[in-house]
Amino acid sequence: MLENPRSPRVRAVAKLTKRSARTETGLFLLEGPQSVREALTYRPEAIVELFATPGGWERHQDIRAKAADADVRVEYVTEDVLHAMADTVTPQGLVAVVRQTPTSVRDIFDASPRLVAICEEVRDPGNLGTIIRAADAAGADAVVLTGRTVDPYNPKVVRATTGSLFHLPVSVGAELPDVVDRAHAAGLRILAADVKGDDLLGARADGVLAEPTAWLFGNEARGLEDEALELADRVLRLPIFGRAESLNLATAASVCLYESAFAQRAAPTG
Repeated sequence: MLENPRSPRVRAVAKLTKRSARTETGLFLLEGPQSVREALTYRPEAIVELFATPGGWERHQDIRAKAADADVRVEYVTEDVLHAMADTVTPQGLVAVVRQTPTSVRDIFDASPRLVAICEEVRDPGNLGTIIRAADAAGADAVVLTGRTVDPYNPKVVRATTGSLFHLPVSVGAELPDVVDRAHAAGLRILAADVKGDDLLGARADGVLAEPTAWLFGNEARGLEDEALELADRVLRLPIFGRAESLNLATAASVCLYESAFAQRAAPTG
């Protein structure tokens, strides 16, 4: 059992809360039973180390079974060690070190996707994690992060995805013009979500949302820059029927993705 919170090994795990350490090692930190469960189910080969308090390990029989099936060995730690490793105040008894497994933009669009979320300059970790989770829930094929979008392996992003990070391809580091070119070559229409656009209800009526689509979402404060908007085939906004000034980015992205998911899955008429 690891008992010393100040040991070099514990410190190495704790450093993964910092982007510099994640970049240097190609690893990231995973906390809590839900995230560990999803990693064991969908990417067990990416798990490098799995740590648990005896009580935390005992509470989750299904996780013990998945770890055994995947031949992932657990190492017991004290509560103090787990807290030293974790980014959260309450890591819930389980922490894992996992390899980053980003997907290339080329592979994403070579797979003939029908629904993709592109995040340009999204800076808030909670928003990005929620968009990844919403894309997963809506059945999107991938999420592509461009520009200075926050690191998807940031602990706050990882927690906000609640495991969806392991369910669909996520690409990082590409430039938006290249992503748009690849999306167009794959037959996708680029729809930008922005308050400067046309009412989304019009796009619903004319059938645009049923086509293979890459939704483009921008910065929380500034939206999309003019250069980004010019790359889009169409710019759309969500109507506000009440008195709210605007919608949170992640909420708006969720609605847009689900609008496309509904349209693409609707039974043909006529």
